[in-house]
This record gives sequence, C-alpha cells and structure tokens, in this order.
Amino acid sequence: MPCKGDRVTDRSTLDLSSRDPDWWRQAVVYQVYPRSFADADGDGLGDLRGITRRLTHLAALGVDALWMSPFYPSELADGGYDVADPRDVDPRLGTLDDFDALVAEAHRLGLKVIVDIVPNHSSHQHAWFQEALRAGPGSAARDRYVFRDGRGEHGELPPTDWQSVFGGSAWQRVPDGQWYLHLFAPEQPDLNWENQEVRADHRTTLRFWSDRGVDGFRVDVAHALVKDLSEPLRDLGRPELSREEALTALPPGTHPFYDRDDVHEIYRDWRKILDAYQPPRMAVAEAWVPGARRALYARPDELGQAFNFEYLQARWEAGELRQVITDSLATARAAGASATWVLSNHDVIRHASRLMLPPDTDLNAWLLSGGRAPAVDEAAGLRRARAATLLMLALPGSAYLYQGEELGLPEVADLPTEVLQDPIWEQTGHVRKGRDGCRVPLPWTTAGPSYGFGPGGAWLPQPPGFAGYAVEAQDGVEGSTLELYRTALRLRRKLLDGEELTWAANAPDGVLQFDRGEGWRCVTNLTASAVALPAGEVLLSSAPLENGRLGPDTTVWLGR
Repeated sequence: MPCKGDRVTDRSTLDLSSRDPDWWRQAVVYQVYPRSFADADGDGLGDLRGITRRLTHLAALGVDALWMSPFYPSELADGGYDVADPRDVDPRLGTLDDFDALVAEAHRLGLKVIVDIVPNHSSHQHAWFQEALRAGPGSAARDRYVFRDGRGEHGELPPTDWQSVFGGSAWQRVPDGQWYLHLFAPEQPDLNWENQEVRADHRTTLRFWSDRGVDGFRVDVAHALVKDLSEPLRDLGRPELSREEALTALPPGTHPFYDRDDVHEIYRDWRKILDAYQPPRMAVAEAWVPGARRALYARPDELGQAFNFEYLQARWEAGELRQVITDSLATARAAGASATWVLSNHDVIRHASRLMLPPDTDLNAWLLSGGRAPAVDEAAGLRRARAATLLMLALPGSAYLYQGEELGLPEVADLPTEVLQDPIWEQTGHVRKGRDGCRVPLPWTTAGPSYGFGPGGAWLPQPPGFAGYAVEAQDGVEGSTLELYRTALRLRRKLLDGEELTWAANAPDGVLQFDRGEGWRCVTNLTASAVALPAGEVLLSSAPLENGRLGPDTTVWLGR
C-alpha cells in the first residue's frame, strides 16, 4: 500500500522514463535488496509483492529506476547471489506472475526496472552442477564448471594457491577426489566461460528477462568470468594479496582469473542482444578494477556503463574527492559512457556511519567491536552523509542509491553474532563479521513487530532506533533526510544540463565548488569552520546555513 503522504504521479511522459535509449546516462537508480525491502506475506523475508506495494515510495522519492538484487531460487548461501535457476523466482519471494506485476506497476509509475545477472558462478544446487557431480571426471557436464585434479601424491592438495574472496582456498574437493573452483563461497561454483553451452545459456537468460520487460542488467563480478585455464594452472605466488593488490601486481589483463582481456568479447556479444530491443537494454558492470581498465567494460559496444567505486572509497577530504571526481569523469568520457556515483550498497558499511570513521580504521575490527571502537556520533554522521549525497547528486552521470539511505540509516554494527547470515562470518572462522549490518530490513512505520517491514518479524533484527528513521517518522517533516532526497531529486531533474562540470578557480581550501552549465553550482564545505557562500540563490542545502554562511559538512546548490 502507498506510504502516508506518498505523492505519486504517473511519470510515463517524462524524458528519463520514456523510450529514450540514453535514459540511463544521468538517471538516479535505487537499489532494492529484495529480502530486506518489504515483506507482504509475513514470513520475515522481503518479497516481490512487498516491493510492488512500496513502489509508490520510489515514485514519490523521484528516482528513475529500481535495480533489484537477486530474487532467483537460492539457498541464500550468499544472500541470493548463489543462483539455482537464473530464469525463475525464489518461491519464498513470489512467482514469475508476481515479477510481471511488479514490472507492469513500475512502468505505470514511470520507473525503469534493472535486474541483477550473476554470470561468474551458479549455486551448487543448480541442475548443471548436480549433473556434474553425478557425471564424474572428464564428463561434458563437468566441463561447464572448472574441475581439476588436485596436487600432491594423492591429489589431496588444491590445484593452485588461488584464494576465495570470502576467505580460504578457492577450491573445494568432491567425493571422487577432484576439486572445483569457487572464487566466492563453496556453494557458488565458478562457471567455465570457455564452454559454449555456458555462453548460450546466458544469452537465453538475457532474452528471457528482456522479453518480460526488464530495462537493464547489473552484471555481478563482471571482471571475473574468463580464467586462464591453460595447463598447468599457475599459482599467484602471493595468495595473501587482496583483489586490488593482485591486479596491480601483474601486467594489466594477465591475472589468472580477474580482468582478463578475453572477457570483453563476451560483453560485445551481449551488446548485440541488448541492442536488438527497442529501446536497447542498458547494462552496468560491477568490475573492481582500476579506472583505465574499468573504462573498457563501459564502452558503447560492451556494457555501456560501469560502477565507479572510487567515490565510495574516497576519504572525506576535498583534494582527494576532487581528484576522484575529475579522474572518474575523464575515464567515463574516454569510454563514451557517463560516469556513475555510489556511496552505499549491499556490500559496504552504510555511508552515514562509514564517513565518520578515521581514514586508518580497520573496518572489520570496527564491526567486530559492535561499532564502539571508535564510537560514531550518529547525528554528525548523518550531517556528513547528507552533504556527501547532495554533492553526489550534483555530479554529471548516474547516481546509484541504496535502499534506506534516503532515511539516513546508519550501519547496524552491533548485530549479535548468532544472527549473522553472511557466509563471510563462517568461512573466515569468525574473523570477518561480514555485510549483514547494511542489509537489516527497512523501517516503514514507527511501531509494529518489524517497523512496517511486514506483519511479522524480520529475518535480521532491527534496532529500536530504527523507529526514528522510519518513513512514517520523516514523511512531510521539513528538514528530514527523506524530504531532502525528495527535494534534491525533483530539483535535479529540472536542473540537469549536459554532462560536464567546471571547477571554480578560487574556492577556499577544503571547499569543493563547481558549476553545472549556466544554471547552477554546487558548493561543499569539508572544513571544520563555516565559510562564505559565493553569489547565487540558495536552491537547497544539506543543513541550515549559519548566519548566511556554509557550515562544516554541508553542501548547497545555488542558482546562478
């Protein structure tokens, strides 16, 4: 049902919601984590009908599209990214008819729909993997995955020193003695993209969802599909290196399983399929690679856009942010794409908490401390998060919002260990706490067993403080974070003009200032003191001005 105060309009005539093939270039996309958005049937797990009932919230917010994380059949070994059938809906979340109803309602409200596609791996429950286990070594069924004999006298050692992103070896042994590759959880065996059946099946999946009205795809782990499987498989030599360190330690395109040059022929093939629809389906790559390499995924004949995580990872420091913004715009321009900006998602600590942590903070240690070492001032964190968001929304390109950030939700860092669901916790032997703190179900009302998330409880416990962040608590309240987002998105749509910005030559130290065309400018104060405002009409401010001056951790939009 609509939330109290939702101001819903049919936006089907608006430019970004029309058949414009470039609607995505400066769109605002809202990420829905289905299991934590809204629960219609009361089982404690979010579902598709819950999302459909709350689409009016997104329309009133003013976003252009929603992106849904996986809703496919899954045992939830990795929050739904272990997909047992990529062309169906998990029965706990609904049916294909429910999905069709969701798309129809989204389109009625003028919202585009983007879905996750997970091509690097499947669930171990996938029919193909179960067939591979039965078929045995050397079979055609096993060739769809990456099976190898082990090393050692009896094959008792993993084939290589490759490590899983979630900790430990990236190889799992099966009863007949062979090992299979899993760059993530053991329940997520990697597919073999040298196999033509694998390629054909993913073409079918792209068409399946496009035919059902999906407007685009977010490609999970886009940089990891192609591996160097030539024999003998080669060790990395330094398995302790992080993903980022390993990529920079080797010549570009030569890592054995990340960001290999051959991956791009796959996306050129996909682009032909996506362009066969009218309007063409968009796609965005999740590719954790350096900027120059990321641009390759965003080329017009490939996916067209790629997530830029540098802004998310940047410190709250003017010089660093300016450099990240400048480099990101240049990278996107070189690819013929538009830039992307994101502050939070389902894999990282929410920015209302993260931005307040000292730059040298061990984030995992902070989570293990329950968010108490160091403690985060929630009010100060929210002020900084609002400033960072208004800065992001002023930048040229697409902004990706994560559910609940429009409410100013902080990270729930103090979840008891006995309720944790993220496989990282178990796979690392209780060393890394994981990502559950940003996945706690949303609060819609100020009371009830799950603050309006559903008629019953929630699959992860919500803290009592969530009541104050609920949609009901903020709707129509002047100065609330929800109303700030609504106003910012409404203004942004009116103000957009081109995909360029011009930095001010005379901005004070610690202040970011740039113009967007002839119509408006953005000023962000990252210092500890109030600063004078340049000339212009105040259109929107992330916090009240201080005697006409721009206070610390505040962003303002000025008309020129």
